Amino acid sequence: MAKARTETSVTRAKATASRGDSSVHIRVLDVLQLVASSGRAFSLPELSAVLRISKPTVHRLCQRLEAEGYLEREPGGRHFNVGPSLVRLGLYAVRSGRASVERHAILRALVDQVGETCNCTTLAGTDVYYLDRVETRWPLRLHLEPGSRVPVHCTSSGKLFLAHMDKGRRDALLGNIKLEAHTPATITSRKELEAELARIAEVGYSVDNEEFLLGLIAVAVPVKDRAGTTVAALACHAPIARLPLASALKLLPKLKAAARKLAGTLPPGDTSSDA
Repeated sequence: MAKARTETSVTRAKATASRGDSSVHIRVLDVLQLVASSGRAFSLPELSAVLRISKPTVHRLCQRLEAEGYLEREPGGRHFNVGPSLVRLGLYAVRSGRASVERHAILRALVDQVGETCNCTTLAGTDVYYLDRVETRWPLRLHLEPGSRVPVHCTSSGKLFLAHMDKGRRDALLGNIKLEAHTPATITSRKELEAELARIAEVGYSVDNEEFLLGLIAVAVPVKDRAGTTVAALACHAPIARLPLASALKLLPKLKAAARKLAGTLPPGDTSSDA
């Protein structure tokens, strides 16, 4: 009889522990979802207030998530933002499933129309990350696999993301990178870059006029979610000898039409942060 009571107590303890573990897992997901969807960093008191979780619990969760790379501290150490592990997880999710097949088909159709390489990118930390890419059939081309990263300050997609960020987030990002000169045309002055970003925000598209690689030009347009937030970029690039920048700009209507189709592949509830 005593043995039966002991076994029952153990079973109940295991069930209670299981419910506790589930609760912790849900709270972890709540923290990650809030930080990832808000486009800004949160302090521990803010997370506690918004999620209605005690400060000690939030502190423990954030410490663990920081250790695993899902969150990282902003300069100063009091605010948490999206970490590299969470970025990778999100990118893996975006690149998988039926939506990925649809995006690739849209890019393929666009390349068939414009005759040059096109890609879909997003922002990963301080770099531009290639979600998908379809190469032109021309032998002279720049080959970059999906998953490749390029600088944010001297590429058409990167400047587009910067132009659509709120000022606080842009200042934080630019404060953590060096405006390295990749070619003589690269903008390395913060003042000049800010002026360029203001122009991009006004006209609604961005260009790379041999700023990343000599002899290569590109033009990019935003892919926006239902809330009007820029969550990705669609770009076309080519050797300037084959496609002068003035000619590339004439492709903007086709790029914008394809960007609207790409937006249709986003999840219905997508409220991703400005990128």
